[in-house]
Amino acid sequence: MSLPANSHPHWFLRARLKTRQLLLLTALADEGNIHAAARALNITQPAASKLLKDLEDVLEVPLFERLPRGMRPTWYGETMIRHARQALASLNQAHEELMSLKAGRFGQVGVGAITSPGLALLPQAVAAVKREQPSLRVVLEIDTSPVLVDYLRQGRLDILVARIFADDDKSNLRYEPLTGEPVCAVARPGHPLSSAAGLTLADVATRPWIVPPAGSVLRHRFDLMFQEAGLAPPFDVVETAALLFVTRMLQQSDMLCVMATEVARYYAGHGILSILPLDMPCHMDDFGLITRTDRQLSPGATLLMQALRTACRPVYGLSP
Repeated sequence: MSLPANSHPHWFLRARLKTRQLLLLTALADEGNIHAAARALNITQPAASKLLKDLEDVLEVPLFERLPRGMRPTWYGETMIRHARQALASLNQAHEELMSLKAGRFGQVGVGAITSPGLALLPQAVAAVKREQPSLRVVLEIDTSPVLVDYLRQGRLDILVARIFADDDKSNLRYEPLTGEPVCAVARPGHPLSSAAGLTLADVATRPWIVPPAGSVLRHRFDLMFQEAGLAPPFDVVETAALLFVTRMLQQSDMLCVMATEVARYYAGHGILSILPLDMPCHMDDFGLITRTDRQLSPGATLLMQALRTACRPVYGLSP
């Protein structure tokens, strides 16, 4: 007895899955209705409807709810859309790599990092890679860990230097821990507290602060640090994660700011900020190298991964 198409290990072969069906799924997710999706793919609306119906018939599940004014993905549809985006991104990457190789280039690699390793680690690793393969195109994103992990799942990035949190979906992710991330308090150079002896949390609790946005891990731990010391968290605050604004605001005021120590050292080394002599027991979780287990690294990504591991040793004091 033959198996149904969607139970075969390569069901998409039996189902004769078309690339245009994957494109239709993503277009429907983006446009919200079949007419706009058909226009985006330059096909007729009946042709788009048939492509969708054929796919739903093969999968034996509804992928979209038909609404009076448009369409909304079902849970089945959300799953297929996510994988369609990944498949299309992988195909695009394959084409880019082939074109690069045909043109004598080494291809492309996408890497994402949170701010601290983005300053301390990535410049060394990227410089080493470019020395070895000048034609390798490196695409770099600096953002928060949740955003970067989403980009990795979508296939927009190949390697991350970021965090995976306890409640994150870790399926298909490989994580190699590197180091923790201590934080410190900073202010403008020459701030009255820059040389204060015996500085404590009580001395800064009522000062104006620039802090991470509410809901972020560091903001939670910052507030908790004061509460555990029997103090109310600072109330005179500006919430932002924009470093350009932070550095400019600090230079023009007597505000304080909580910042990753590695980032603070960079700015202090350039005379932009001053690190206060204050113990800040609210460090962030470890970060590390993150890749996907269901996707083989390209030659360029493999080269960058090797460079990252090499650069980690002197930067974070790791053994070879």
